[in-house]
Amino acid sequence: MNENRASIDRRQALDLLLHGELLALGKRADAIRTEMHPGNLVTFVVDRNVNYTNICESRCSFCAFYREQGAPDAYLLDHQTIFAKINELVARGGTQLLMQGGLHPEVRLEYFEELFREIKLRFPQVQNHSLSPAEICHLADRHGLQIEEVLVRLQQAGLDSVPGGGAEILVDEVRQAISPKKIGWRRWGEVMLAAAALGMSTTATMMFGSRETPEQIIEHLFRVRALQEQGGSFTAFIPWTYQPGNTELGGDTATGVEYLKVLALSRIVLDNIPNIQASWVTQGAKLAQVALFFGANDLGGTMLEENVVAAAGCCFRMSQEEMIEIIQGAGFRAAQRSTSYQILREF
Repeated sequence: MNENRASIDRRQALDLLLHGELLALGKRADAIRTEMHPGNLVTFVVDRNVNYTNICESRCSFCAFYREQGAPDAYLLDHQTIFAKINELVARGGTQLLMQGGLHPEVRLEYFEELFREIKLRFPQVQNHSLSPAEICHLADRHGLQIEEVLVRLQQAGLDSVPGGGAEILVDEVRQAISPKKIGWRRWGEVMLAAAALGMSTTATMMFGSRETPEQIIEHLFRVRALQEQGGSFTAFIPWTYQPGNTELGGDTATGVEYLKVLALSRIVLDNIPNIQASWVTQGAKLAQVALFFGANDLGGTMLEENVVAAAGCCFRMSQEEMIEIIQGAGFRAAQRSTSYQILREF
């Protein structure tokens, strides 16, 4: 094994985060990326985020997107509106649908079963990569079902894979401080392991820069790594920074330098997860380009639509052409991929 990929422990990882020199950390992460992804290829997926409702019982203090039921701008999309959005995605060559929303007090499992069946019938070429662990737990609790039962029913209806949203920091002390009504970290992991057991691919995320400590960032990374070792199916890890605009929590967030350090450390620690994704949505195109030299090998989705981060006033946008230009401008080969990281075409 390359010395750059020698597994490190929590103490060593914390030392790198607190005292590691930025460029040295980036160089080490870049060497791991090069070893894991030879050929200088950087990928992206053409996708759309469809936020089916902004009504949410969780009311996380870091979220600017949610609304109370009965608020003037609260909504729940009907199926026809969702189909129109997917139709537009397909017309642009899109292959991935990411549906996520609030924890709506009245939406039943049948809403998703009917919707997902119709989506699979109408758009068989689209990968349905939808519903975070918190949403799946919400449905399980609402119907008195086990997590596995909900996942089986959703999978039979047409759910293909499960995104890793709602992870924030996988330490309950942090979760209690910023999202006390949301599931704890163990239930988040339970959903991911159950999805993996059903043959579904998953992803993992981390939102940092709110109220966590460096030690808790490290704990998050090692918990994700442990879940993968226990049978997880994470294809990618996506760290991104808290966006304080328009939120109850407010405050500041991580700097660009802190983002790059955490990104690089993610690549070093998570040696059992194949892909690390740069968050251009929160960092912008230029820093996302720099991230390609700090361990990232993927730029995520083109996101024909994105509402949650935008609600916090973060409005970076990128066309497919711009994404290709950024990748090639950094000296890499650009390729469009599927949700499962199969290369669909190179540019």
